[in-house]
Amino acid sequence: MWDYLRLEVRRTLRDVGFVIGGVAMPVMMYLLFTNIGDNGGAWKTASMVGMAAYGAVGSALNTGGGVAEDRAIGWLRQLRVTPMTPRQVVVGRALTGAVTVLPAIVAVLLAGALVNGVRLAAWQWAAIALLLWLGSLPFTLLGLGNGYRMTAQTTGVTNMVCNLGLAVLGGLWFPVTLFPGWLRTLSAYTPTHGFAQLGTAVADGHAPALTAVLILAAWLLAFGSYAVLSYRRSAATS
Repeated sequence: MWDYLRLEVRRTLRDVGFVIGGVAMPVMMYLLFTNIGDNGGAWKTASMVGMAAYGAVGSALNTGGGVAEDRAIGWLRQLRVTPMTPRQVVVGRALTGAVTVLPAIVAVLLAGALVNGVRLAAWQWAAIALLLWLGSLPFTLLGLGNGYRMTAQTTGVTNMVCNLGLAVLGGLWFPVTLFPGWLRTLSAYTPTHGFAQLGTAVADGHAPALTAVLILAAWLLAFGSYAVLSYRRSAATS
């Protein structure tokens, strides 16, 4: 399984589209959003966390695109005749997604520190990176579920819609305080809102709220079940 993981990580990191869309784009959006007009340090810090989360979600969902392409070329059928169990295949793919979200998170945090002058304690930088890394798992599972269920083209479009929609609804681009009341209430139950709160709480100097952790855990179970069901359907039809 570890050989499979190394292979998939190398394939992903060599993908120019992944580097531009998953790493460079969140950094450029962060610098753009925080350097237009007169923005204070609080917004630069909050936006840094939000854009790091946005990059992590996009990179996590991107894992599903690779799965869909593998299905199209018959790679998944080849994996089924290897000694690897289905669980190892899924875990290997999930670990690939976990590894490939790190460049997006680190790149945005570095932009915040080196370009925008964000200042946090060493433990806060480490905790934000770690929590965003661990918290990205539900989105990796969502991407895997889409990839096992859909064609490569449909997976790409679906993941893009999921990424943009969840980013906006979850408040990764703009503060949820700007939303109307009904949308603010809806936002509180989205996985991206709970995901971002993991980092913003630490940036504010305290532990994440239990509510945010529980909401993200519920989405982890939902997306995990979706990925398993999608893989079983793929195994039965291909």
